[in-house]
Amino acid sequence: MEIEQYYLHPIMTLILAFVPFLAISLLVLFYRHRSQFTGNNLPPGKVGYPVIGESYDFISSAWKGHPEKFVFDRVSKNSSQVFKSSLLGERTAFFCGNVGNKFLFSNENKLVKLWFPSSVGKIFYSSTDTSTAEEAAKTRKILHNFVKLDALQRYFGIIDQCTQSHFADSWENQKEVHAFELVNKYTFKIAARLFVSLEDQKDVDKLSKPFHLVNAGWASMPIDLPGTPYNKAIKATNLIRKDLYKMIKQRKVDLAEGNASPTQDILAHMLLTCDENGTYLKESDIVDKILGLLVAGFDTVSAVLTFTVKYLGELPHIYDAIYKGM
Repeated sequence: MEIEQYYLHPIMTLILAFVPFLAISLLVLFYRHRSQFTGNNLPPGKVGYPVIGESYDFISSAWKGHPEKFVFDRVSKNSSQVFKSSLLGERTAFFCGNVGNKFLFSNENKLVKLWFPSSVGKIFYSSTDTSTAEEAAKTRKILHNFVKLDALQRYFGIIDQCTQSHFADSWENQKEVHAFELVNKYTFKIAARLFVSLEDQKDVDKLSKPFHLVNAGWASMPIDLPGTPYNKAIKATNLIRKDLYKMIKQRKVDLAEGNASPTQDILAHMLLTCDENGTYLKESDIVDKILGLLVAGFDTVSAVLTFTVKYLGELPHIYDAIYKGM
């Protein structure tokens, strides 16, 4: 009687050994993820999957044009003005309604401090050296004199000039305009002029292309793989940094030779402003702060201007009243 013998292929042996290891690793990962969100004093809510959390649902709602749906759905399920979640790899709590808003805005730098996900550190390098709250306080202190009314009056003429040329080039004599795209273009043009004195449209466009990649990817899923919005944002940030470093070096020369004004833009203001100890900002800090100001101010201004155009178009009597009052 012959006895047949069977042998497992070495690759199959590895696979069979790897499967239990993978299953145990996933269970541990899920357990650790869930354990971070358990406690007697935590609000209700789901936390999704490890690392990803509920990021996909949050970003998907925004892509579909209804970012508020993510919040409303969870408020209705949890019956609460505060709920927990997990976004961009970070533990998160959402405060909703009048009571939640009052709590947040009345406790800034007390019970509540400005914060960004750790993934932002790959884009804004200085955020890894100090806390976000400290960086925000430094920026406000540096820009205090720049944004005072008497100082801003110097820039009204520049803004008016840019506005008139923008409308003449892109809005006048057009049967149809894409307001949102044009407002984005206008907003960045003003920022480039006031921040670093870029006037040539070719230079503005050169800086604009990588900036839009940064703006689209800095708060996306923090997956640093080729082709992802986050990876594109990191690469685009490096391109912008190189250009800003060149601008800083040239501006220092121009200021020293009297070919640039100390009050012509935010870049000059940052180069010439020191703290109470007489310490000036490092070039890397200036680059980070200008990039941060561009990102922080772009969407907010663009959104307000776009809605202004929308409602003036839908409410012609309001438009006529404004036009007559000018």
